Amino acid sequence: MFNFKNKTIIITGGAGLIGSAFSKACSKHYANVVIVDIDEKKGDNLVKELKKETGSENIIFQRCDITSINDIQDLINITLNKFKTIDALINNAYPRNKNYGRKFEDVTYGDFCENVNMHLGGYFLITKEISKVMIKQNNGNIINMASIYGFSAPDFEIYKKTNMTMPVEYAAIKGAIINLTRYLASYLGKHNIRVNAISPGGVFNNQSPEFVKKYCEKVVLEKRMASTDDLTGVLVFLLSDASKYITGQNIIVDGGFTL
Repeated sequence: MFNFKNKTIIITGGAGLIGSAFSKACSKHYANVVIVDIDEKKGDNLVKELKKETGSENIIFQRCDITSINDIQDLINITLNKFKTIDALINNAYPRNKNYGRKFEDVTYGDFCENVNMHLGGYFLITKEISKVMIKQNNGNIINMASIYGFSAPDFEIYKKTNMTMPVEYAAIKGAIINLTRYLASYLGKHNIRVNAISPGGVFNNQSPEFVKKYCEKVVLEKRMASTDDLTGVLVFLLSDASKYITGQNIIVDGGFTL
């Protein structure tokens, strides 16, 4: 049930913090893994690492900007030429412009629109193109990375005395991704394509100690931030036949932060 041999899985943002953990999990379950990222050095190094760990040659890297139709077409053609099918797409990329992360009052209309277009629009574009392949196959599995801030309001108290904030674009994007997931599950279900979302809480990445302390105080389980390992189990479940009758769902992985 959890053996993905002969299944081809595309992971966008596959060389990043969460993406690399997803790439490792899929490779360890014997999938054909296509790591997609814009960072070629990170991607190539990850492929070498995973090939060494698993002994598999069915792990490749493809540079792709998810907002570029030409890059996406190249990705699809290369994947199909090598592996013949595309069984799953994990939308995990996190494109943003250089001004992303500003406080609400400092965000310009142009930056807001550009970041929504890159992130949400990128998910739409790559999903639209890859779903065409899945429709022909009459089979597919799409997993979108959302966030707890796609359905709950941020507590800005935890950002005090830090240089961090919860960007307004992020809330808009992730909320839209959750509802896009439901839309796609309904629209593509007749083609035997499942679409689900994962909403992580905060994942530890050496953030400000003040932020980590305040965040962890609100977490029910173990009073800690999430690790990438907390997310990979849910991913493997959604990729597997153990979840074959599940679609249109948003699975929250936050240790009880949003209770």
